[in-house]
Amino acid sequence: MLLWWQLATRKEVIRRSLKTSLIVGTILAVINHGDALWALNVSFEHAMKMVLTYVVPYLVSTSASISAIRHHNNPQED
Repeated sequence: MLLWWQLATRKEVIRRSLKTSLIVGTILAVINHGDALWALNVSFEHAMKMVLTYVVPYLVSTSASISAIRHHNNPQED
């Protein structure tokens, strides 16, 4: 777990995950909550769902980056 955390907190992993999260999260937030956003009717429930809409792509991107780094460092592990 310590190695995972060390890799997840690398500057390049964070930067890549943030970019992915902003792009994918924004697209999904507009698709899923666009009507509430345009009507300026964003409830607490909508807001929490929108936060998760950004968190999930961040975690997926981080996980993929860590997997790629680990595979690159030890290709026979898979």
